[in-house]
Formats: sequence, structure tokens, C-alpha cells
Amino acid sequence: MRPPKLRIFDSHFHIINPQFPLFPNHGYLPPTFTVNDYLSKLEDYQLVGGAVVSGSFQKQDQTYLVDALAKLGKNYVGVTQLLADTPDDTILSLHQQGVRAIRFNLKRGGSEEIKNIDTLARRVFDLASWHIELYIDASDLPPLYNKLLALPAVSIDHLGLSQQGFPTLLKLAEKGIKVKASGFGRVDFDPAQAILDLYQANPNCLMFGSDLPSTRAPRPFKPEDILLIRDNLDEAQAEKVLVENAYQFYLKN
Repeated sequence: MRPPKLRIFDSHFHIINPQFPLFPNHGYLPPTFTVNDYLSKLEDYQLVGGAVVSGSFQKQDQTYLVDALAKLGKNYVGVTQLLADTPDDTILSLHQQGVRAIRFNLKRGGSEEIKNIDTLARRVFDLASWHIELYIDASDLPPLYNKLLALPAVSIDHLGLSQQGFPTLLKLAEKGIKVKASGFGRVDFDPAQAILDLYQANPNCLMFGSDLPSTRAPRPFKPEDILLIRDNLDEAQAEKVLVENAYQFYLKN
């Protein structure tokens, strides 16, 4: 008898469908990665849901995201990129179609500027209970520290990317900011130790993400990334990181 598949809620992955608009980012266009490609890549796991995240190369296009969410079905949500002047009706319509967050891409661009983070984050939270997500190098977090703590709900991608900013990320996690345990091939430090430190700081902060298809990552996602979480935490702790924390953040808030 085969052992049961490991359960995961994938809080961070991209769908790249060339049937919908794509925009070169610093000359880069990603390869195709459809919903079927994604499901095939993780067929050895029990997927209980996930978050499709808009990339820099998708800017403010929503058509690909709405299409992907319709195909993925129950317990899948979208993280989009919107400008500050987006009408309320558009936000509410996207909410009905499964979008639950706005991304600020400070690393690659393609999103709203950080100067509008406060007003936009509060607006979408009040309107639709959305949170915001930041793709940012943790070394750039100190000037934003107080502003982020004052916002209703925030997550930070890929363990913050850099060792230099990790102490600030750790302090934010202690105070309730979520951190994605994703993009292990993007960071410049040992992700296993970072996961232990962040879990100790706040057991509710870490949310696993595959980062598939790992566009522009020095080292793409591999199954060992999931095993790294499972093998460095006990069973209940790993369940929180692999499933529960993200499920609560995306589907229960």
C-alpha cells in the first residue's frame, strides 16, 4: 500500500499562459507554464489549495488570472497587481472571481509603487478583506518597518531573499507579518536555519510556496524543498507551515 500523499497548500506559484497578455520585464519573457503543467508537476502531493501570484511580466492583466482560477477550482485564490486608481467595482468583481491579495513587486517592477502601499493596502482591506504581498529584498525592509506593522495584513515572499535583512524580517514575523517559505533557490543563506528561526519567532508566520515554475531563479524548485520543511520540523509544525497557516490566511480571513 502506498503511503498517503503529503498535504500542501501552495501559497506561491505562477501560471504563464501565452493566450493572455505578457509583457517583457527587463527583456525577459517567461516560458509557458499552464494549469495542467502545474498540476502535473505536483501530482505526487495532495494539493488542498493555493495562491496564483501575478508576476512582473503580467502587470495589471487579470484575464490570465481569472482563467487560471476557474480551471483550478475550489480553495485556489489569486494574488494580483493593481494600480491605486483601480475602481472599487473592479476590486469587488475580482473578489467574486477568487482574488484575495495585491502584490507589490519591488524586486522586478510591474506593480504599483511602494509610495502608495499604505492607502491601497487599507483600501482593499476595508473593501474586500484583501491583504498585500511584497516581493522585496529584506535589506530594504528597515525603512518600511513601522509602515508595514501598521497595515492590516501583510506577507513577504521568499524568506526575504537576503541574510543582510533577515534580522528585520524576523522582527516583523514576531509581530505578525507572514513570510513565504518559498524560493529556496533564490536566497543567499541556509533556508533550513531560517525556517527554524522564523518558526520559533512565530509558529503562525510561515507559509509554504513552491514558487513554480521558478522564473529566473538561480535554482528552481525541487521536491527536496518540501522535505526540508518536513524533516526540520516535527509533524504538527510541518503541517502548520505546509498547510494550515496559508489556508487560514487566504481562505479564512
